[in-house]
Amino acid sequence: MYPHERSLVEDLKEQPFVLLGVNSDDSPDIVKRAMRDNRLTWRSWFDAGGTNGPIATAWGIKHWPTLFIIDADGVIRHKDLTGPAIDRAVKKLLEEIEQ
Repeated sequence: MYPHERSLVEDLKEQPFVLLGVNSDDSPDIVKRAMRDNRLTWRSWFDAGGTNGPIATAWGIKHWPTLFIIDADGVIRHKDLTGPAIDRAVKKLLEEIEQ
């Protein structure tokens, strides 16, 4: 998943697009190491406790990864898309912003 996320962030760096991550590893140090080793350039929060952490609990996360695509008004438009479906959904939202 990381290669796709990296390319999405790079391809859309001039667009009104933000990728945010939540990580549920056992410690903040593991998160920092994963971000460094996988060249993750987007902001990611540590949410200890797997799907029992405070962020996962607040958002109703039952499994990792869980992906939300949120529009410019803060409305969740898609959940758990993968691969090319992510790109299509983001492209459609960016087109909506332009109109």
